[in-house]
Amino acid sequence: MMDWRRFGGPRSGWGLLPGMMAAFCIAACAPSSHVLVGNARPPILPADVKVYSHPPAAFEEIAILDASSKSVFSGGGQKTTDKVVARLKGEAAKLGANGIILEGFDERQTGAIGSGVGSDSYSRNSAVGVGVGGSLGIFKTTGKASAIFVPPGVPPG
Repeated sequence: MMDWRRFGGPRSGWGLLPGMMAAFCIAACAPSSHVLVGNARPPILPADVKVYSHPPAAFEEIAILDASSKSVFSGGGQKTTDKVVARLKGEAAKLGANGIILEGFDERQTGAIGSGVGSDSYSRNSAVGVGVGGSLGIFKTTGKASAIFVPPGVPPG
């Protein structure tokens, strides 16, 4: 039978594992938030929220939205942007908004996780040292939008 208490002990080399897993879990968290500027309506499904790049002819503003997504290794590209838009639509749906007007995206590196190891050897006449290291960037893509309610029959803007 395996004694699991030995994993994570001071000499096992597994002591860093819980900390590194926590860092990756924190990096995966991506909140969304809103500030009400109008009246919320009953919630709808996120699939019923339409994305606008320009305001429609008539609408009622409900809230200002903010959502983000973090990724490790690279900026994330289109996949990360799609996650941000899905989170914006989800937040808008909770407020009963049937549309969002995209206001912009921002992508930046927010941190890094790195590690390195080295070894040396020496004798009376010579010394040799060898080292290697690595680092992973943590990137955050943030999107902003306005949650709106577009009355039925209004043509797109």
